[in-house]
Amino acid sequence: MSGVLQSALESRIDAGGKCLVPYITGGFPGWVDAVRACAAHGADAIEIGIPFSDPVMDGPVIQQASQAALDAGATPVSILQEVRTLDVGVPLVVMCYYNTVFHAGHERFAADLAAAGVSGAIIPDLPLEEAGDWAVAADSAGVETVMLAAPTAPDERLPRVAARARGFVYSVGLLGVTGERDSLADTATALAARVKRVTEMPVLVGVGVSNAAQAVEASKVADGVIMGAAVVRRLIEGGADAVGSFVGEVRAALDESSR
Repeated sequence: MSGVLQSALESRIDAGGKCLVPYITGGFPGWVDAVRACAAHGADAIEIGIPFSDPVMDGPVIQQASQAALDAGATPVSILQEVRTLDVGVPLVVMCYYNTVFHAGHERFAADLAAAGVSGAIIPDLPLEEAGDWAVAADSAGVETVMLAAPTAPDERLPRVAARARGFVYSVGLLGVTGERDSLADTATALAARVKRVTEMPVLVGVGVSNAAQAVEASKVADGVIMGAAVVRRLIEGGADAVGSFVGEVRAALDESSR
C-alpha cells in the first residue's frame, strides 16, 4: 500500500514522466512563498529542510541558508507550525538530522509531522541498522521514511535499504556534501541503475544535480531528481520568484525529455 508521497511520484512515473523534488530550507526568509512557487511550477513533492547547527550532509549554500534561518529564530516547532498553513497540493517531506528526532522522541516527532500535514521524512545521518525504532513510529503515524542509498553501498545492502524505504529511495549522487557542480558525477547514474534493479519503488537521484541538463541526464536512469543547492542558491539570491522560474525550467526540460 503506497502512501501519499509514493503515490504522487508513481502517478507522474506511470504517466511517462520524471519526478522533480526541490529542496527549500525551512525558516529562511521567504521560504513559505518559495515552497508555494515550487508547487506552482511543477514540483511533484517538496523537501523542507529543518536547519541544524551541525549539518553533516549540507554544503556551503545550504549551510548558509540554514544559518540565516537559525539566526532568524527558526526552530523545528516554528517551521512545522508554518508547514500547517501550506496547502500546496503536493506532498511535503521534511529533511532533518537525527538529533532533532531524538530530542523530540520518535513517537512525538512522527505525530508532529503527521499533524502538520507532512507526508515523509529524510534523516540522512540515521543509518539503516539504527533506523528501526524511528521507522516503526513513522510507519504507524503514516509518515513515509525515505532511505538513502550511498555510492559505496555493496550490492547485498541495496535490497535491504529498498525494503525499509517508504515513499522513494534517495540515490545519493556522489560522496561528499550537497552543492552545485559543473557536471553530473558518474556515480549518480551508476548507483541509480543498481538501485533500480532491486526495487519497484521510485528511485530519485539527489546531491550534485545542479541544472536542467543534469536533471535530464540523471533521469535517463532514475525516476527523477532531488535538487537542493541549485534551488536554495536562487532562494538566497532572488527569492521565491527566482525559485519558481528555475523549478519551471527544470520541469519543462524533464517533460521535453520524456516525450
